[in-house]
Formats: sequence, C-alpha cells, structure tokens
Amino acid sequence: MESKQPSIFVTKASGTTVPFSSEKIKRSLKRSGASPELIEKILSELYKQVYPNMPTRMIYKAAYDLLKKSSRQVAGRYRLKQAIFELGPSGFPFEQYVAELFRQAGYAATTNEMMTGHCITHEVDIHAEKNKRTYIIECKYHQLQGTHCDVKIPLYVQSRFKDIEWKMKEIDNKNQQEYQGWLITNTRITQDATQYAACMGLNLLSWDYPAGKGLKDIIDKAGLYPVTCLSTLSRHEKCMLLEKGVVLCRTLIENPHFLTDTNITGPRYNIAITEVRHLCENIAKLEWV
Repeated sequence: MESKQPSIFVTKASGTTVPFSSEKIKRSLKRSGASPELIEKILSELYKQVYPNMPTRMIYKAAYDLLKKSSRQVAGRYRLKQAIFELGPSGFPFEQYVAELFRQAGYAATTNEMMTGHCITHEVDIHAEKNKRTYIIECKYHQLQGTHCDVKIPLYVQSRFKDIEWKMKEIDNKNQQEYQGWLITNTRITQDATQYAACMGLNLLSWDYPAGKGLKDIIDKAGLYPVTCLSTLSRHEKCMLLEKGVVLCRTLIENPHFLTDTNITGPRYNIAITEVRHLCENIAKLEWV
C-alpha cells in the first residue's frame, strides 16, 4: 500500500515554498536502484519527519540517511547531486571531473590550458579533441544550490570562444576542423541563457539540461561516479582524495593505494572498496557527445 502524503509546504534552495511532493524523491530513489519496497519504507519514515517550511535539502538528507542504513551502494548513487556540489570549493575538481566525462566519450582532454586567441590569450578550463572536432569548454561550478547561470555567463563564454576560434581558423587555413564552444555547470541555467546559447550555437550542459541528456543522465548511464558519492568516507577524507587528483571512484579500483594513503585501512578499507566496486560495476563507454 502506498504511504499517505501529508499536505505541507516546504522550502526550496531558492527560498520559494512549494507543496511537498514525494514524486521527485521516488524518481531519485528509483534511479539509484532502490527496490519498490525500500522506496515505500523510506517514504513512510520521511512523512513522519517532514515539517512546515522544512528545507528540501534536509528532506533529501533525511532520505539519504535512511537509505544508507539499508544500502550504502544505492545511497551513493542517490546523493549524486550533492556529491557534484562537493567537488569544490575551488571548482578545479569539477573541471577535472568534466574532463573525465569527455575522455570516457573518446576525447583527448586537457585542463587549464593557455590558448592564444586573435586578440588575447585565454586560460581554458577544458580543451577536448576527437577526430576533426575541437571543443573549448568553460566550467561554471557553484557551491550553493539554488544558484543559476544567467545570460551574462554564456555571453562571456561565447566571446572568449569566438576569439580562440578566430585564431585557430587563421592557423588552420584549410578549415578542416569543426570548432564548438561549451558552457557546463553543476546548477541550472536561466531561460534567457538557454535562448541566447541556442541562437549562437553555444553548447550548454547543466544538471538537468538538455532534458534527458543532462549531467545526471550522463553520469548514471556512464557509471562515472565521483569519489564524493562514497558514503563510507568522511568529508575530510574525500577532500584529501581530491587534493591528490582522485575525482573518480574508478580510479580507486585501478589504484586502491589511494585509500590506504588516506589512512583508510582495516575494516573501513574493505567496506569502502566494496562500495566503490558496486558503484563502478556498470561503467560504460558512452557516446554522449
């Protein structure tokens, strides 16, 4: 039997209040691999904890805590959005992570490269190439949920891209390459920003844009989960791994010594490496771009 949902308003990260709905939580739990029985059990417990104007992030945290008691592996996938927000505070780990998504799709990708434009030199977050395609990628990382990329950001990104493209076409006078600019963010993008980007031919990728092909969809399909998903590790331990340049759970399978180097040993090591293996069991080469 489906649990009865209370009629109550909760507060989103943006500050707006909306009626509490279990549908988003259900979808997130289902996408994470939770069984229908476990989903109903968690929702039943959640309904007892929800109160008026409760922040939605606290609701999702409560769901995560309940899920972690039943399955650490499912819990790791469930907290994917928060895990992406933890690829900070500098934003450089987010750039490294996005570069890995392009590499998984078969691109050669470098980060923080100085590239000469027609007018000035630019520091480019990610420069990716495959066959005759060249991508100039700007990453916009935000630590706070509820933050949006407005139209000023794609305006700035497009102007930088066009300057670099101009110079590249001067060098490649036979124009054999296809050049494209990208803006990739871990938050959402305003309607004006998407309208401008579509008009100018600038590629956009955010948490849920394009619909069905956003970051969350790519990560789930490719199985490339960040180390910040791991429920076994403390926030400090995750930061230590990021400082070592370890952004993917997959890296810990290939180089498990990173766990012991972070003083994760004994029973905790066994629990952590088991969680890593479960998260990485469906890694696939995904031609998402």
